[in-house]
Amino acid sequence: MLRSIAKRATLLKPRADSPIIPPLISSQSKLYSSKNAKASHGKSKKGDPKSKAKSKTGGSSSTVSSSTGDDLDSAGADDFEAARARRLVEDENDPSLDVGPNGRPLFTSTPSLSLLTRKDCCSYMKFSEKGLNQVLPEGLPTGMVTEFKESMRPALLVRQSFLDLRDNFRRIVDPPMWSSNAKAPKARKQIVLDGPVSCGKSIALAMLVHWARDEGWLVLYAPRGREWTHGGCFYKNSETGFWDTPVQAENILKDFLKYNESRLQQLPCQIFDPIRLGEGAGVGFMKGVESMALPEESTLYDLVQMGIKYTHAAVGVVVRLRKELSLVKDVPVLIAIDQYNNWFTFSEYEEPVTVRSCRPIHARELAMVNAFRSMMHEDMMVGAFSHSTAVGKLRLDLPDVPVGARVNMPRYSPDEAATVCHYYVRQRLVRREAFSEESWKKVYYLSNGNGAEMRWLLPLMR
Repeated sequence: MLRSIAKRATLLKPRADSPIIPPLISSQSKLYSSKNAKASHGKSKKGDPKSKAKSKTGGSSSTVSSSTGDDLDSAGADDFEAARARRLVEDENDPSLDVGPNGRPLFTSTPSLSLLTRKDCCSYMKFSEKGLNQVLPEGLPTGMVTEFKESMRPALLVRQSFLDLRDNFRRIVDPPMWSSNAKAPKARKQIVLDGPVSCGKSIALAMLVHWARDEGWLVLYAPRGREWTHGGCFYKNSETGFWDTPVQAENILKDFLKYNESRLQQLPCQIFDPIRLGEGAGVGFMKGVESMALPEESTLYDLVQMGIKYTHAAVGVVVRLRKELSLVKDVPVLIAIDQYNNWFTFSEYEEPVTVRSCRPIHARELAMVNAFRSMMHEDMMVGAFSHSTAVGKLRLDLPDVPVGARVNMPRYSPDEAATVCHYYVRQRLVRREAFSEESWKKVYYLSNGNGAEMRWLLPLMR
């Protein structure tokens, strides 16, 4: 079984723009063209013009054959996906297909993330892409988008690790609902989600933001924390000693406003000190103006709009916003940062030292990262590591992070993997006649519970 999977994976390495399941005709065309090319080279002889002519003719035919194979590959993939989509629409009328391992329901009937319990674990929850884009307008995690695309359904596995994360913050905001005699774990206001690659950290963080916003919380969600340290313009602020990144600051404020606009209009500002101005994005300093006053009746919405309208004030507004969020008492506030590990290494920026040398600028030297990175406070904050950004292994005791804040997210357990495999069969990602308990277990142990690798290997099951 493993030998056949490895052989199939070698022969049918998917292209970046093609679906995971390659059609059989495309693999045959590729093998056929490679054999022709090998045969034509083998029969040619040195110094024989006829052989050279034949070799050239064979090479051209091989090229034509290869290009034809690519065309068939592309057309076949499109036809296969279209046929699969049609069959999935027809399958919606057959509820007998929605069966998971041991006859359990494959999909949960629970309508919201808030009502999920342990009984819903190892089952899938259906979402609507429109609803997700409304609740998470900042953007969906890459892993979630890939899962939806490959499975052709916006549904996610309900995992116990997410329920533990959700209940941790629920106990902080609403402690009376928990019995004083119950041995519930101690609630933590600051958490860093760590774990191996493709264990679901980013998806768990996005679902936590979804739940918190459903509950009416004010959430600052940054799904791409790496962008805080890469790209755009950067200037040294001589007054603060930190580096300003006005382009990123404007983008952060715009994202924060997308979902929270109505809520911010109801929250008054608590700090009315003037906003210090810095260099604007590509326009330098504002002549004759060093600060911008904030009217006493301003709301957080007015503060954010100031940073969006005036590029010179964007970084100062983001730094001020962090202080204001700590003072909000009318509604629970959560700060959720994905790719959080990028804030503990060097940024993309460099400072010239001599004519021939530059000094790399650490993320902590950036004004916005310095304002948001620390977890040494009483505010609720979650940061998720993203190993796909490849920043290297960080030490266990991170600066500005409380001891014990790091939580390791597990990969799929055998029970979760069983549900995932049955779900992919339901979504026709795996041929039903080729699926068996023995084969999916081999894929599970071969991938070590890595969700992305399982999704890639299962279609190769024959």
